[in-house]
Amino acid sequence: MVKHFQEKTITQQVLDGIECDKCHKFYKIDNIFEIQEFHHINFNGGYGSIFGDGDKIQCDICQYCLKEMIGDFCKRTSQYS
Repeated sequence: MVKHFQEKTITQQVLDGIECDKCHKFYKIDNIFEIQEFHHINFNGGYGSIFGDGDKIQCDICQYCLKEMIGDFCKRTSQYS
């Protein structure tokens, strides 16, 4: 049995960071404290939704923008109390 091989170069995409869809600040992936606090919103609009029937809705929001947007409406309970 004779095997023939061919050399190939494979390019791979590696996540470098995440940009907030609201403020557009870029956070490097090695900034674990900021990256772990990103909120990834992903849903489909339902029937009659203001987002569109069945439309896919996605966004990445940093913790600062999320607090700015919903902070006044959140109920906070400390797990350490």
